[in-house]
Amino acid sequence: MALLKRINPFLRQNNDTGFGVNANGYGGRFINRDGSFNIRREGRSFMHRFNIYHALLNVPAWKFAVVILLFYFSINLLYSGIYWWIGYDDFQGIIGKTPWQRFKEIYFFSTETFTTVGYGRVNPVGDGANTVAAIEAMTGFLSFAVATGLIYGRFSKPRAHLLFSDNAVIAPFQDKTALMFRFASYKENHTLTNVEVLVTLGLQVQENGNAVYKFYTLPLERRHIETLSMNWTVVHPIDEDSPLQGFTSHDLETADVEVYVTVRGFNDVYANTVIQRTSYTYDEIVYNRKFVPMYRESDNGKTTVLELHHLNKTVEV
Repeated sequence: MALLKRINPFLRQNNDTGFGVNANGYGGRFINRDGSFNIRREGRSFMHRFNIYHALLNVPAWKFAVVILLFYFSINLLYSGIYWWIGYDDFQGIIGKTPWQRFKEIYFFSTETFTTVGYGRVNPVGDGANTVAAIEAMTGFLSFAVATGLIYGRFSKPRAHLLFSDNAVIAPFQDKTALMFRFASYKENHTLTNVEVLVTLGLQVQENGNAVYKFYTLPLERRHIETLSMNWTVVHPIDEDSPLQGFTSHDLETADVEVYVTVRGFNDVYANTVIQRTSYTYDEIVYNRKFVPMYRESDNGKTTVLELHHLNKTVEV
């Protein structure tokens, strides 16, 4: 159900978000908490839409490790099966007596060939085994070249390394209320400079009997900082220039409100501009809570301690 409450018609809308206004076609949020767009593409073949190399550049590290290990073991198992089908008589140096012992020796020969280690006790003598071994050695060279590129691409990929608070809050601010959330850089030596934040509000309203989305760029107390060495609490004052003026928590839910955030800054380590996104839906915006300070003086009084474990800590107003 779209919001029926009238929003200040003089507020300037943001029509350049890239999202459409038709509310009937959207499912869920616009942007996921991890910054990815909540979109699934259809209508073209899987091979046109999917790129294995770039997918592996972006999957979590543990999934990347699992994929690499599974590929290594499965490709060697495949070649071992081919050698077994050719016959172990095409090899010399096999000392196993049982089929299982011989298969293990052929499997380890396959791993040694694939990695070009070649210990030498077991070696092919037949044309079939030599041909497969030559192909396997070339496959090993190529696969390790690709794996090296993937590993380098992963650790050298420019990132912002930011943590966002789990919730945004609406709480008293000066003589009014404000929408607030905060974020901080969690990596050592990855302090961002020339940091800018853009906050956009999307909400669903009734217009001429139809549910449509409207988008507004929210004015902020501060949109730019020179250096993100500490945490940054982003503040949007809720006043006559805010589309959220007069909203209750029920209004947020009725309007299917989503606040999505784009942070852009320069990372000195990568010597590159980095971007990170996130969003807060209506159920991730809480009223009458405020953030507690997340930094303190060190025990010897010579250092400021940034307490990242307090990023999400709030108290009731």
